[in-house]
Amino acid sequence: MAKILISPGKYVQGAGEMKKLYDYAKGYGKKALVLITASGYKRIGAAVESSFAGQDFELVFDYFNGECSKNEINRLIKIMEEKGCDLVIGIGGGKILDTSKAVAYYCKTPVLICPTIASTDAPCSALSVIYTDDGVFEEYLFLPANPNMVLMDTDIIAASPARLTVSGMGDALATYFEARAVMAKDAGTCAGGKVTCAAMALAKLCFDTLMDEGVKAKIALEAGACTEAVEKVIEANTLLSGIGFESGGLAGAHAIHNGLTVLPECHHMYHGEKVAFGTLTQLVLENVDGDELERIISFCIELGLPVTFKELGITEVTDEKLMAVATAACAEGDTLHNMPFEVTPEKVCAALKAADAYGRYFLGEY
Repeated sequence: MAKILISPGKYVQGAGEMKKLYDYAKGYGKKALVLITASGYKRIGAAVESSFAGQDFELVFDYFNGECSKNEINRLIKIMEEKGCDLVIGIGGGKILDTSKAVAYYCKTPVLICPTIASTDAPCSALSVIYTDDGVFEEYLFLPANPNMVLMDTDIIAASPARLTVSGMGDALATYFEARAVMAKDAGTCAGGKVTCAAMALAKLCFDTLMDEGVKAKIALEAGACTEAVEKVIEANTLLSGIGFESGGLAGAHAIHNGLTVLPECHHMYHGEKVAFGTLTQLVLENVDGDELERIISFCIELGLPVTFKELGITEVTDEKLMAVATAACAEGDTLHNMPFEVTPEKVCAALKAADAYGRYFLGEY
């Protein structure tokens, strides 16, 4: 199997870049379906429309229904066909962006991705995570190409709640550890090949950036400041993690996230928050040395990422619930099987319990 690295056609990050959206979009089409939430439109809809004012370009706005599900994708495909759109512009969070990518794929049009938050590594990827209408993970939709462009307006992102960017750090935290496991297994990646040295370097840079800049960025965001630390974390959450996870591969952390989606009490938690706990669980499965485990747990605690079942919203813990999570995480075809050793639901269940216990220990609750 060949080594493969994939990436978006263009990545743009800077303050006020949303005001230039027409300049970027005009090379891809003449009539765009703009997928956004109702609240997102209230915040930045005017800025988007003003960018296209007076131009030979038509925008068709539609409000996202909330889940990247097959029903939602099919609904939007019909709108694309009825309105004659030749471009998709996704503006918002991870599920909107994944939905936009899927719609563009089925309609055979370009797609421009404009995140308003830095909460996941979804923007750059050739991948859509498909959920049921009720928010339970269903499958990965692997796409033949990455987005044509990713546009990160850091003014907009820095104005979002700090918890969202912290969640993005939780998602990005898994990147290096999962790529490391995939390389050890000599497994294939989401890019359709083996891990490149470039992907591993980006994954490690992602990790190092989080360790160096993560806490500083959180404090700055809470103070309403978009500092260089914030800029670096936005890039780590989006570009470094996006290329790193896709061309480096997924393993235990994201599979355990998928398992956690079977518990309704976890549905209020953000993707990256669940991935962070999945990372701790993967490290327990690997039996990493105590210093590494302590460093990662302490980092999560300092950022406010969940390190216990209680923080995930699981207040009534039972073996049945944990085995349901573990069984779902071990589903055939999921990425837990990219770990460099045999993984069973029983092992995952034990690792979940231990990860929670370690979290409580370092929080002083054990």
